[in-house]
Amino acid sequence: MRVLMTSTSYPADAADWRGIFIRHLAAALGRTQSVELRLWAPPGELPADVDAAMLPAEGAWLAHLMDAGGISHMLRNKRPANLFAPLTLLRKLRAVFRREDAVDVYHINWLQCALPLPNNRVPALISVLGNDMKLLRLPLMRLLLRRVLRHRKVAICPNADWMQAPLAEAFGDLAPVIPIAFGVDPIWYAIKRSPNWDKPIWLAVTRLSAEKLGPIFEWSEPLFRDGNRQLHLFGPMQETTGVPAWIHYHGAASPADLATEWFPKACGLITLSRHAEGRPQVMLEAMAAGLPIVASRMPAHAASVFDGKTGALCDSPQTYANALQALEEAATNLRFGVAARCWAKEHIGTWGECARRYVDVYRYLIGNDTH
Repeated sequence: MRVLMTSTSYPADAADWRGIFIRHLAAALGRTQSVELRLWAPPGELPADVDAAMLPAEGAWLAHLMDAGGISHMLRNKRPANLFAPLTLLRKLRAVFRREDAVDVYHINWLQCALPLPNNRVPALISVLGNDMKLLRLPLMRLLLRRVLRHRKVAICPNADWMQAPLAEAFGDLAPVIPIAFGVDPIWYAIKRSPNWDKPIWLAVTRLSAEKLGPIFEWSEPLFRDGNRQLHLFGPMQETTGVPAWIHYHGAASPADLATEWFPKACGLITLSRHAEGRPQVMLEAMAAGLPIVASRMPAHAASVFDGKTGALCDSPQTYANALQALEEAATNLRFGVAARCWAKEHIGTWGECARRYVDVYRYLIGNDTH
């Protein structure tokens, strides 16, 4: 099967955290004997058996887009020049779809990137992340997407089950909605934990923006300020943010650093995001590592964090404080961690298993199978 995958995010090198899930997915698909994969994405080292589909000028523009924080971040800045970025992206996507029409399937990451599909009848798998759900609230967006989808065989594949119902309501008469969870690298499943119960360490791994951080500073201050427990924050500064002195801020961290140094000694992962998440990848990696999760109560978190079993869902400073206290008891923490890892193995698996799920949908789209 000849597959063209498009993505506006891809890591520039081995230390780059941005779009790393696309590299993992492309590598897993490239290892699949039945797939010939071409990737249109920002420049970076490609996995074996994956060919580049972007022209040099397209690669340079996509690299600039990545450096600017992506389309969503550019639009939030509301600079006049940034308003043209989405139109430029759609124009470049339309060009690549037209010249790469000798393929069996388009694999398009992000719903808006399907808008410039030409009327050439090539079937399409469209991956949907949580941020895409905001797109559906824009005027005329559903109408424009429906107009594109009705001209070909399509499968819409959100990366979390909670998105299935709203997507089916919007497009279910035109395309099946088939949730496909992203995978997790085996290194996370192999982590052996040994937390310090006397001085608990908690981790937050996130881009630093108001929506991604949520109330973590306000809710955590009375609980961490005295130093008896520590909060270590990792992630790039996406918006100018004042990090309180009592937080141990490390900047962006590589997956290798998290896997070898930080995850093994942590009590758990904290995410109080208010952002439109799909299924946060770092949360899945933490669960695979056997870390309990303390998360804000929102659909993207509730789909993976089962309150009182694999972690705790919080909607107030008091429920947050209660969750930390409960999970700093060793037996409770380890029980939740085992449950989190078991759930991740059963429902998420590895990137190889994720690739097989996508290949099944490719076969459905080209008529070799039914779904």
